[in-house]
Amino acid sequence: MTTEYSGAGDPKRSLELLWGVQARPRRGPKPRLTVEEIVRAAVEVADADGLDALSMRRIADELGVATMSIYTYVPGKAELIDVMLDRALGELTPPSAPTWRARLEHIAREGWALFHRHPWMLQIAVARPPMGPNMLAKYEYELGAIEGLGLSDLEMDSVIALVTGFAESAARGSVNAAEAERRSGVSDLEWWEATAPLLEQVIDPADYPIGSRVGTAAGQEYNSAVAPGRAFEFGLARILDGIESLIASR
Repeated sequence: MTTEYSGAGDPKRSLELLWGVQARPRRGPKPRLTVEEIVRAAVEVADADGLDALSMRRIADELGVATMSIYTYVPGKAELIDVMLDRALGELTPPSAPTWRARLEHIAREGWALFHRHPWMLQIAVARPPMGPNMLAKYEYELGAIEGLGLSDLEMDSVIALVTGFAESAARGSVNAAEAERRSGVSDLEWWEATAPLLEQVIDPADYPIGSRVGTAAGQEYNSAVAPGRAFEFGLARILDGIESLIASR
């Protein structure tokens, strides 16, 4: 899968689209489309087939218009991806739990679920974040979840980056595992059952005593080499434990 980069287009045009301040033609016929309709169609394409399938032509076909007409509203794929990303972030809900730990847990679970709904988001490297309304609102309520706990501003930023980054990384592993099964048509259990006879011939467990013991226990529990959901739950709890220790030190 191709990696796309947010902020790769014209930053001025991206901001205009994100905040709805793009200039509108004063003359001529009434516009057939809106930016929102184009973004909605683009998200549907990406949800179904990934960002590799996203093109102005494909969006135009979905909307039943000429390809060039899309450029009247959106200058290119790079700017469109910025808007798609911000619109997807708008699906997240702010935490309302009474404790900071529950609020951070909510943020992580919301991110995990969002990446599963829109796996194409994992194809976007957000080194230059699109500063749209949903992204800014997300950052605001994430920081609000740990405001007043005695952490410095830089620590607060790092805590949020840790929690959201973990959710993204864990979701990536989960999505990749599901995609491997979808593409191959073979479940993890079926793959291991087909692989095990040969492994038994070429590997002596005595050469890898710890790995053999732990791997066997994990394989019997997971019916797979990995259990993304279980790894997410375990990792999130340990991260929150670490943050709790940091807060207690204050």
